[in-house]
Amino acid sequence: MQIYVCVKHVPDSAAALTFVDNSRIDENVTFLLNPYDEHAVTEAVRIRDLVPGSEAVAVCLGNEDAEKTVRSALAMGADRGILVTGGEGCDSIATARALKAAIESDGSPSLIFTGRQSIDAEGWQTMFRLGALFGFPAVTNAVKLELENDKVVVESKLAGGVSNIYEMHMPCVIGAGRRLNTPGYPTFPDIVRSKKKIVEKIRLSGLETAKTS
Repeated sequence: MQIYVCVKHVPDSAAALTFVDNSRIDENVTFLLNPYDEHAVTEAVRIRDLVPGSEAVAVCLGNEDAEKTVRSALAMGADRGILVTGGEGCDSIATARALKAAIESDGSPSLIFTGRQSIDAEGWQTMFRLGALFGFPAVTNAVKLELENDKVVVESKLAGGVSNIYEMHMPCVIGAGRRLNTPGYPTFPDIVRSKKKIVEKIRLSGLETAKTS
């Protein structure tokens, strides 16, 4: 089983942000792995460990510095990473298209995890746009997940304390909520091992060329 987890390189919420124009921030601040994506990585690794022969692959669209975020996912247990560069300023539609192209060029997903939202844009759209592009069912704010043969049963938390239960055939897309798990933060040996794992770097223009050729 190939499990992909989409991660985002975001500014630290504790950092003092300065805007350099109406759409960009001064990037001379600390960036890190989006906190909601920590739950997505943790769940991807848990499922990987449940199903023999599986792998968990972290995928990110960002600048060169975003390799740090991919390495963070690897330190948390992901097997390898893919970093798509050259997509600065992409909106949620372009981001989903880039992530889809990167995943398709790498393999055949059974599960795709994202965080339920990013702490910078907070659009809540990526998992649904990925699902639409792939033609996969998608659910967000997952707080419980169980595998049942070729299906997953997901409890999704809604507003007002209401929950829905969804049964989806794989492949599917799942946006992880904070109550899904407790992230396993890496130890120093985990960080050392993560530096030896593979991070494939792909230019977004190369993915677009491959898609149209």
